[in-house]
Amino acid sequence: MSGRNSIDGYAIIADGETGALIGRDATIEWLCFPRFDSEACFASLLGTRDNGCWALAPVTPVLKQSRRYRDNTLILETDMETRTGKVRIIDFMPIRGEAPDIVRIVEGIAGEVEMASELILRFDYGRLHPLVELQDQCNALAVAGPDGVALSFDAGIEFADRRLSSRFTAREGSRTTFVLTWYASHLPPPRHVVPEQSLADTEQEWKSWTNRIDYRGSHRDAVIRSLITLKALVHRPTGGMVAALTTSIPERPEGSRNWDYRYCWLRDATFTLLAFTHFGLHKEARDWIAWLERAICGDPIEMQPFFGIDGYRRLPEWEVEWLPGFNQARPVRIGNGAAHQLQLDVFGQVIDALFQAFSTEKICAPQPGDDLITRLADKLEEVWEKPDAGIWESRGRPAHHTYSKVMCWVGFDRAAAWHDDHDKERAAHFRQLAARVYDMVMAEGFDAGRNTFVAEFGHTRLDAALLRLPLVGFIEARDPRMIGTVAAIEEELLCNDGLVRRYLPEETDDGVGGQEGAFVAACFWLSEIYHLQGRRADADALFEQTLACANDLGLLAEELSIEGEPRQLGNFPQGLSHLALIMAAQQLCEPEHPARERKARSQDAA
Repeated sequence: MSGRNSIDGYAIIADGETGALIGRDATIEWLCFPRFDSEACFASLLGTRDNGCWALAPVTPVLKQSRRYRDNTLILETDMETRTGKVRIIDFMPIRGEAPDIVRIVEGIAGEVEMASELILRFDYGRLHPLVELQDQCNALAVAGPDGVALSFDAGIEFADRRLSSRFTAREGSRTTFVLTWYASHLPPPRHVVPEQSLADTEQEWKSWTNRIDYRGSHRDAVIRSLITLKALVHRPTGGMVAALTTSIPERPEGSRNWDYRYCWLRDATFTLLAFTHFGLHKEARDWIAWLERAICGDPIEMQPFFGIDGYRRLPEWEVEWLPGFNQARPVRIGNGAAHQLQLDVFGQVIDALFQAFSTEKICAPQPGDDLITRLADKLEEVWEKPDAGIWESRGRPAHHTYSKVMCWVGFDRAAAWHDDHDKERAAHFRQLAARVYDMVMAEGFDAGRNTFVAEFGHTRLDAALLRLPLVGFIEARDPRMIGTVAAIEEELLCNDGLVRRYLPEETDDGVGGQEGAFVAACFWLSEIYHLQGRRADADALFEQTLACANDLGLLAEELSIEGEPRQLGNFPQGLSHLALIMAAQQLCEPEHPARERKARSQDAA
């Protein structure tokens, strides 16, 4: 299989409701139909070819290959050259219409190339063989339980050894099309899309969307590609955004730190809301706010750290015993047991994002009072003094995490600013709560002897979340206490010539154990802090170093290996990594940070 030494060998295509991963050799190895969180029908990414994939390649050895996305789209082009000629494989998913489709077009570029397509469908995460019916020379149906797939191949279809295959010759100027369409098996198969028209429509759709992006700063190509990637992770019908396309890509090569990220983390989604709002993508911002209102049922007591893409909450964690895992790294997990943890930072994160979004003219703000910001702040008042699992979702004992408390301060601070013009008494109440939290953090979360903030009250260990304190307006980046914190993080958490780990696992009771890699988002956070501290050369160097770890298509996973040349680790592509890239790129070309501006407004109102 392709790309198997590292997850960065893959590309993503998506249609606004699900997506697929395609290797460097143009094999589709991961696809969940019809939604991001559905059971996979191509699961060879976590197993073998027999767990489902779709290979499309020359029969003879490929001497040279390259790939790219068409500018400002999610349309993938893979060029392959053999001794007899050259072909281009165009892969995309049309924006969802009647049914979800994958379209593949093989274009002959030069000479003649003998091509082969081999489609292995295995439903239920690579376990179930479908019942296949050949309708004619070019069309077939495959059914397994509730799932049906309709196939239309220009090159013809043969079925043998539980594989659907085609052989054909790509000649210069020729275009051979393949369409795979999912449908509910109890219904008639839908009509297939017209490949060439669908290609033109999909390209226009993506370019129209990217033309709405209001960004004139540095690293524009990387920022636009990251925004496209985030858009690919958004479930268009509901507005929810999955954290990544995959499950159980290991955060360490040996496994154990393997999690299912195909759900909507409020923390990650609020970063996305901030990005969409800042770059003029107000429809997406409004859609997410509406999703949040539905997900928590109007009552913050119902809030949890993450939900299913349509707001469902029961996400029981279980292991897929029949899949050996990515690079044989078990376990393969479905669901996520952290769904019902108390993670206090989420309250502040959501309140802050809503406060900023409602401060724009493009998003209709409710009247303060019985609104979501107020209800969240009221609930936060009930729980902020409790220990929690923290931003890293520790599966060990709950603790008083410094960053969690800081985000409680953020929640109360923004809630106070929200009420300043409408309810002075309530604003004063929330501001008093913010002051209490601030005093607690300075007393319990700061080690005066070492001149550094610490990860957890009563302990000396550090974590990378402390880098976010200036980014949310809690403390100035140039404050001596923050300068000391950065120095301590540089001494203890930097690895691989400057990349940043979340924490030291050997010093942390996270309930999992074992080593892990550097955290991509934290590298971008540190770049922002360097910039705010006036260390411009360090900021630029770390940003470029981290950006260089993206794959050839500009895609990032969650972590990077800390030994040897950095390799990507963890689920892919990871929304939080791309969000951190976007915010750092913005910071590096602006003198102030949005969080500082929000804090200034809050203080001015007081």
